[in-house]
Amino acid sequence: MLKEQQLRWAYQKYWVMAHSQQSYNEIRQLFKNNTWSLAKEQELARILADTQNKVPTVKTLTTAYQHVWGYFKKKCTPAEKQHYLTLLANLTEDNDELGPYLKQLTIKYQIAYLLDSRLIQEIS
Repeated sequence: MLKEQQLRWAYQKYWVMAHSQQSYNEIRQLFKNNTWSLAKEQELARILADTQNKVPTVKTLTTAYQHVWGYFKKKCTPAEKQHYLTLLANLTEDNDELGPYLKQLTIKYQIAYLLDSRLIQEIS
């Protein structure tokens, strides 16, 4: 049961981070001590449902995108890094070109963990 929930969390992790640092921290606490229960499963479902209604902010997107960027920083070209930094500097709630760029890099570099993540899968 724990392994299944850990895989579920891996899929959700960066999406949750992009929506709410509080939700992210609450879920991390659920997985503390590597024990699982029906009560924790129900709490996870509640947190994910609540998070669905939270609109990402520049701060939460920045945090999530910086974590995602960590998968590329040693693989990318200097031009890709510069483009990332430019998009990060221009990131607003109404102008998110960084998410699609990170998705493009995920596909280019075939980062399996990110390809399987909800955040990357839901970016247009």
